[in-house]
Amino acid sequence: MRPDGQLAGRTALVTGASRGIGAAVARRLAA
Repeated sequence: MRPDGQLAGRTALVTGASRGIGAAVARRLAA
C-alpha cells in the first residue's frame, strides 16, 4: 500500500476479502 495517503477518501472494492491475501489487503486498506 502507498504510505503517502494517495488512496485517502477513496473507495476500494476488494474481492476475495474473506480469507488469505484479500483479507490482508482489506484490513490494510481499512487501517
